[in-house]
Amino acid sequence: MDSACPPGASTQPTVPSGPAVFKTIPYAFILPEILCGTWVWILVAATSVSLPLLQGWVMYVSLSSWLISLLLLLSYLFGLHKNSENWRVLDSLYHGATAILYMSAAVLQANATITSEFRPRMPLYYQLNSAASFFTFITTFLYILHAFSIYYR
Repeated sequence: MDSACPPGASTQPTVPSGPAVFKTIPYAFILPEILCGTWVWILVAATSVSLPLLQGWVMYVSLSSWLISLLLLLSYLFGLHKNSENWRVLDSLYHGATAILYMSAAVLQANATITSEFRPRMPLYYQLNSAASFFTFITTFLYILHAFSIYYR
């Protein structure tokens, strides 16, 4: 039987490098993940941390995810992946695990927002916590989109 593609050709799409990273769907989510993640840790750091265990986890997840995503973006931009299939697996595992961690951080940040609502004379901290909760859920959604879009690519 004749095949539609030659035997040496790969049916898997290539991993982009350079500016093409921003034009390819799963990889184009990395920059918004970094930007929204930046807002998360800036807003949490600006509040009066009344629940250090909860918001400490949020800071840990957001800062470590921000740093790893930045390194991943730079490696894609500079072509360090050398079009290896292992990078797609690494990318999908990282974004899947980070989506789970960010979901836990989003729930904890929402809890911190609810408890800060009833503190007297601190409407600013409630507003900052609300904004941090919003960006935490947005960042979670971006990581989920990235993780699932790799599977359907």
